[in-house]
Amino acid sequence: MTHRVIPVIAENGNGATRRLSSLPPLSPLPPLPPLSLYVHFPWCVRKCPYCDFNSHEVRERIPEARYLAALIADLEQSLPLVWGRPVTSVFFGGGTPSLLTPEAVDALLGAARARLPLLPDAEITLEANPGATEADRFAGYRAAGVNRLSVGVQSFNPRHLAALGRIHDANEARRAVALALQHFDNVNLDLMYALPAQTLAEAQADISEAADCGAPHLSVYHLTLEPNTAFHRAPPPLPDADLAARMQDAVEETLAARGYVHYETSAFARAGHACRHNLNYWLFGDYLGIGAGAHGKISSPAHITRQMKHKHPQTYMEHAERGAAAQTQHTVGVDDLPFEFMMNALRLTDGFPAHLFTERTGRALETIRPQLDEAVSRGLLEMTATRIAPSGRGQRFLNDLLQIFLPD
Repeated sequence: MTHRVIPVIAENGNGATRRLSSLPPLSPLPPLPPLSLYVHFPWCVRKCPYCDFNSHEVRERIPEARYLAALIADLEQSLPLVWGRPVTSVFFGGGTPSLLTPEAVDALLGAARARLPLLPDAEITLEANPGATEADRFAGYRAAGVNRLSVGVQSFNPRHLAALGRIHDANEARRAVALALQHFDNVNLDLMYALPAQTLAEAQADISEAADCGAPHLSVYHLTLEPNTAFHRAPPPLPDADLAARMQDAVEETLAARGYVHYETSAFARAGHACRHNLNYWLFGDYLGIGAGAHGKISSPAHITRQMKHKHPQTYMEHAERGAAAQTQHTVGVDDLPFEFMMNALRLTDGFPAHLFTERTGRALETIRPQLDEAVSRGLLEMTATRIAPSGRGQRFLNDLLQIFLPD
C-alpha cells in the first residue's frame, strides 16, 4: 500500500502561511469482518419440550404489522454501528418464522435493502416448520427474495415426533420437504438423534431418509436437556452415552457415503451448499441482530461490541417504538477474545487460517501460544504454519478443547 503524506499548513501571526510539518504515514486499519443480518421471530404454535430458544406460543393472534414496524425501527436504531457496510447474508430464525406472511418478509427485506447495501448474491435463509399452513407459503417466500429454506423436520418417525412435541406428522414432514425442494435449490433439513427411547436402527433410518430426499444441507443435532425446558424438568428416557456415540458414528458414516461433507460440528453439506450465514458466525464475523431477544456482534477498529435486544415480544415492541430496542450492550474484554474466537472457529472441522485469529481479535497468535501447545500435546488440536484445526479427538471432545482457552 502506498501512503500519501499530507502537508499541514497554518497561518503565522502576520496572516501568511507556513508549512508546519508532514503527517506520518497512516497505518491501514484492520479489515472489518463480513456482516450478516439476523432477524428473530419469537412466536410458535407450540413450545417444544426441548427448546430453550426465545420462543413464545401464539395465544390469540400474531401482531404482525406492529412487529414488522418494530423490526424496521430496530434496524434504524442499529445503523450507526454498521453504516455503509455490505450485508452478505440474512437469516430469519425463531420461533417459527414461517408463521410470517410472505408479504411481511418481502417488506422487511425491502426495508433492509433501503438502509444497508445487501449484496446481490446474499444468502437469505428462512426457518420453516412442516405444518401444512406454512408449507403452502413456500412459493411466496421465494418470490419475496428468500433463496434458502431451512425445514425443521427433526425426525420422520411418528413416535419420536410425538415425543418431541412436534405439531407435524411424518407425512407432513415429507410433503414440506418435497415442496421446499420444488421452490428452492438450497434447502437445509434439521434433524435430531439420541431421542427418547430411540434405537440405533431408528436413528439410521431417519438420517438415510433425509439424505435420500435430495436436500443439499443437513443439520444434525444430538438432543440435549437444556435448563429451563420441560425436558430438563421431567427428563425422558434417553439413549446412554455409548449408544448416542454409535448414533453419531452412523450419522457421519451414512452422510459421508452419500456425498455430504462434515464441515461443522452439526452441519453436513454437498459441494457448494455450506451455510454462508453460519460460516460467518463460526469464523468470528459480525452480525447485526434485530428482533425480540436477538444478539449481535459488531466490530470496529478499536473494539468488539455485543448487543442483546429486549427479550419478551411485547416489551421488545414497546422499547423499539421508543427508540431503545437494545436491552444490553457491552464491549468484549481483551482477555475474553481468544476464548470467544475459539468457541466459534473450532466448531469447523477444517479449522481456520492461522492469520484469521489476529485479523478478527486484534491479538497476536503468540499471546495464546501456551494454550495452543497444551491443546496440541493433549491430541485435541492440529497446527501447521498456516492452519489451526481440531483433531478428530478434539471434534469429539470439543468442550475439553475449548476449556483450555478460557481466560484465567
